[in-house]
Amino acid sequence: MNVIEVVPRLRMLRFPVGAAYLWRDDEGLTLIDTGTLGCAAKIEEVLDGVLRRIVLTHWHEDHTGSAAELAARHGAEVVAHRLEAPVIQGEAAGAPPVLEEFEVPIRAALPPLPPAPPCRVDHEVEDGDVLEFGGGAVVVAVPGHTDGSIALHLPGPRVLFAGDAVANVGQTMLGVFNTDRARAVKSLHRLAQLEVDTAVFGHGDPISHGATAALQTAATAAAV
Repeated sequence: MNVIEVVPRLRMLRFPVGAAYLWRDDEGLTLIDTGTLGCAAKIEEVLDGVLRRIVLTHWHEDHTGSAAELAARHGAEVVAHRLEAPVIQGEAAGAPPVLEEFEVPIRAALPPLPPAPPCRVDHEVEDGDVLEFGGGAVVVAVPGHTDGSIALHLPGPRVLFAGDAVANVGQTMLGVFNTDRARAVKSLHRLAQLEVDTAVFGHGDPISHGATAALQTAATAAAV
């Protein structure tokens, strides 16, 4: 795991597959996503305060894999969209992606990920809800990658946690492996309307300055 200080109070925890993010407030820590199964011990090495909450942007195994272990050990509140909660808790199966032609060989080349153990969800959220970290983190529903995917917008520090709605691998672009590409494109356009300096992603490099311009470029490209 590589640890990157993106901006003050925000660290990226980069794993072989995907990433998690640690936001530090004076009263404690918020973890956004948890990597695959087996990442918990590495994450705990960098916890320098009380882990108050774990926010899961969607149900995929590279985001929820270590959530159950961390939640149990630290007593952290687990937050997810109400549509993702049944999948995260092991009560329902998640819908598979509808692959674009160019995505088929990419998907085939990826190693299989271990399934995420079921994890309790303490707080089910909807679009527009506000979480008590970062001066008020606004939940932004971004369906398309999964039905209940969320992003988090921190208006004060002008930070966006995009989850897998957007990727930044070589360039900022629409995330891949979506269940509904048309809805995903609409979600990207919505994120591009936010005024943010910093954006971080489930896959790819963080953007610490000028994030809105990068999102707008990606949205324009995705509309073609």
